[in-house]
Amino acid sequence: MIPAFPVYLFDVDGTLLDSAEDICGTIRETLAGTAQAHLGDDHLKRYIGYHLLHTYTDLFPDAPREWIEERMQTYRSIYRARDHAATRLYPGVREALAALGGRKSTATTKKTDTVRTVFERFGLSPFFDHIQGTEAFPAKPEPDVIFAALEGLKARPEECLMVGDAPPDMEAGRRAGVRICAVRYGYGDPKELARWKPDYWIDDLRELANGRPVTPRSS
Repeated sequence: MIPAFPVYLFDVDGTLLDSAEDICGTIRETLAGTAQAHLGDDHLKRYIGYHLLHTYTDLFPDAPREWIEERMQTYRSIYRARDHAATRLYPGVREALAALGGRKSTATTKKTDTVRTVFERFGLSPFFDHIQGTEAFPAKPEPDVIFAALEGLKARPEECLMVGDAPPDMEAGRRAGVRICAVRYGYGDPKELARWKPDYWIDDLRELANGRPVTPRSS
């Protein structure tokens, strides 16, 4: 059984939204003309949840910082132009958020304004008391975005459950002193998630509200 928490923090990509097609497609466009241009979604999904700087420095460890910055700016322009056209809610997300008590915020590597835009598109804004993206501080796995979300909610770490699909979510949660819940349906490797010994695992977001497993079905 998963107990109720006063506060829930949610990662976005891979937890609430299946955004891999837009994210991976954007990365691949920025790789055109490079030795990495052939990389498919299965490879690129492993970068979702990390900051773009991590993505490009991992793909191009010997590239100058100026070149990396150019790729990051190109990514942001292309991603905005895609307008989340290939992004979808995971099954049960809206239903789960509507049924779940407690106060809610995001704790994501996306920029706050980007989260607001995509939440308006998918009708998620009414379910959240606070929206927190990564702004002018280190991204996950650093715990800064969690601390910022808790400050926005005037909440304490011990009141909170962090829900995410990627290793940076789990590490940031542990470092922030909150409980952590790993989702199996996202982009993270379950073996990597397990390294952080999540307090809870779920296969469907509705399990948070039900406190027990549910049979996955379409929203």
